[in-house]
Amino acid sequence: MRNKIKVGIINYLNVKPFLYGIQRSPVLQQIEMVETYPSKLAEMLLNDEVDVGIVPVAVIPELKESYIISDYCIGCDGPVASVCLFSEVPVHRVERVLLDYQSRTSVVLAQILLKNYWGIQPVFEDTQGESFRHLIHGTTGGLVIGDRAFEQRKQSTYIYDLGEAWKAYTGLNFVFAAWVANKKLPRSFLEAFNRANALGVRHIDEVVKDTAYPLFDLNAYYRYNINYVLDEKKQAGLEEFLFQLKRLHTQPVY
Repeated sequence: MRNKIKVGIINYLNVKPFLYGIQRSPVLQQIEMVETYPSKLAEMLLNDEVDVGIVPVAVIPELKESYIISDYCIGCDGPVASVCLFSEVPVHRVERVLLDYQSRTSVVLAQILLKNYWGIQPVFEDTQGESFRHLIHGTTGGLVIGDRAFEQRKQSTYIYDLGEAWKAYTGLNFVFAAWVANKKLPRSFLEAFNRANALGVRHIDEVVKDTAYPLFDLNAYYRYNINYVLDEKKQAGLEEFLFQLKRLHTQPVY
């Protein structure tokens, strides 16, 4: 293994508490951080380009080895605000859905919910790059995730929150991303890394104060929409999602 542990980070607002803790923890001296978007990070973990990352959970079945290494995750217990289906018409009139390329977990979640919760089977279309959002009009909806979802909330007539829909469909919490390693890592590192995560989650006020963001109330986002503790309820939601992912019979996703 490399001298420093390569840790993949997602460049989204919801990861900022983790970054806050890592950057103020002694564990920072043991790691080399790599920043990218979710699906790219999952690909890097699959290719052993990083040792651990806060990755979309749909990648877990594709890894030869996988270890969830932290008591913390990117999860929700209801509305998540930053993973939504947007449209100009009610969901039952949506005929085509543009799929955000940045996270395949959210893509699979949208497919599951559209079929099993909303009871429709629109045409799905993959996207590349940032230009797809202007195509969300008429009966064409779009899955938009991350910080760009806050921008889209200001533009679309109908907003369907996938965290809220998952809760209504299953009664369970949802885990969008977890700290997953593709190899066994030293216990001393795991303990220090977990403490760094905890430090960040305890200092949400400081994270909000340090982050100017006019599009959404970050205090509400971090405390109400995102739920960072990977508890038994989230574990149950994760297991159910991975079960439904297997049933979906898709090509490998991440």
